[in-house]
Amino acid sequence: MPDTPGRRDRKKAATRHALAAAARRLFLEHGFSEVTVAEIADAADTAVSTLFAHFPGGKEALVLGDGDEREQSLTTAVRHRPEGMSVLQALHDFLATRGPFRPDPDPEARRLAALVITTPALRTYARTLWTGCETALAGVIAEETGRPADDPSLRLLARYVLEIPDLAGTTPDPTAALDTAFAHLRRGWPDL
Repeated sequence: MPDTPGRRDRKKAATRHALAAAARRLFLEHGFSEVTVAEIADAADTAVSTLFAHFPGGKEALVLGDGDEREQSLTTAVRHRPEGMSVLQALHDFLATRGPFRPDPDPEARRLAALVITTPALRTYARTLWTGCETALAGVIAEETGRPADDPSLRLLARYVLEIPDLAGTTPDPTAALDTAFAHLRRGWPDL
């Protein structure tokens, strides 16, 4: 039996996509604070209850997701890094493809990154999503390096890495700030 999603799953995905697309469009046109969940649901031709069923995190989740994809991608970047690549290089390379660090983002992605940075509720939510990955990131670093899972230095490293999007992503030159942050981390954890 093929692994293709069934009709119900396809409809759910289409509804999620329609809600997120409507939210992005409305937020970019009117500003995050000026748009209500009712307006988003109406623009996507769904009910408010449907919006919250798909995005229990509310308006912020419509832009930034719920964190599951972020955690999965982050741990995958460490687990599936090329042979010989350090954990820190894998994390740097992963972050370099996200949000304000993305090279040559399309205009909508650039505007969305700016919206997140300049909207306190979105910036706070983004930071919460990143730091929510701390336990998973520390765990995968421990697995990949053979260190004990309860090594406090790995938890510190994970937290420092996960603070980079909020700190470096809001600077005038996010890419340079990302590089600087990892240069400091490499001095503190030269064997990772």
